[in-house]
Amino acid sequence: MNMQEKVKGYLEYCEYRKLLDEKTLKAYRIDLRQYFSFLNQSEPEKEILEEYIIDLHKKYKQKTVKRKLASVKAFYNYLEEEEIVEENPFRKIRMKFKESIILPRIIPRNEIEQLLNYIYTHPIMENEEKHICWLRDLAVIEMLFATGARVYEISNISIDCVDLVSGTIRFMGKGGKERYVQIGENSILRLLKKYYHANKGAIRQSGFFFVNRRGYRFTEQSIRLMLRKYTRLAGIDRNITPHMFRHSFATYLIEEGVDISCVQQILGHSSIKTTQIYIHVAAKRQAEILRSMHPRNHMKIISAA
Repeated sequence: MNMQEKVKGYLEYCEYRKLLDEKTLKAYRIDLRQYFSFLNQSEPEKEILEEYIIDLHKKYKQKTVKRKLASVKAFYNYLEEEEIVEENPFRKIRMKFKESIILPRIIPRNEIEQLLNYIYTHPIMENEEKHICWLRDLAVIEMLFATGARVYEISNISIDCVDLVSGTIRFMGKGGKERYVQIGENSILRLLKKYYHANKGAIRQSGFFFVNRRGYRFTEQSIRLMLRKYTRLAGIDRNITPHMFRHSFATYLIEEGVDISCVQQILGHSSIKTTQIYIHVAAKRQAEILRSMHPRNHMKIISAA
């Protein structure tokens, strides 16, 4: 079995056994291609692997280097488990990373309010088709903020995953992991019901809960473009993306005192370390509030210092 066949077998394993999404598979494919291009048919000996790691550090940031190396290490772990190779050559390599913390971008609360108020107060009533699209757009944006789900999770929600009686949504996350999120706001649940009953023929036929005008799945790119359109119409200068709703959802829950393990479960994070980044965001927000709004700032104190 040549290396090309080994890579093909590994990617098929990732797709059909681990149920990884296309975006992750594409990243694995690129990382492995880059790695074997560097090796240029050489054996993965310690000296060559160390040269490869140095080369990555010259070209990429720490986070990207860490991801690319993880892709290659996971490939060799697979070969080792399948007894195709005796040992993962990266076991002999020591790697230490010091990543800078990049805080996720969130949407200010007033801008979320401004966006939703604009859409609610500007209903599209020209004809039934456009009105259904308006209902869908509003429902998608409300669900982004109500659940903290990823855009591809919302785009791929099937009708079987939405319980409009209990308000429970079943999401399929990374690696095919299921999680359930409760819609806690009755007005949002009423909106979802209204959208469904207005468009249930197309929804049942496609199998997806959110569909476009032609009755096909409402894609991730369509959601991004739709959000960009309403952001502009609402007079918001900020470039708001679907993932910023996820960041905002998590940050504001932590600001309200929700336990981080609960936020982790709702977001579908495998490790709580991933969720802890939102503590940093909430702490930064707290510092801003104390700097600008603490009552001591408005007191006239005669200081001897």
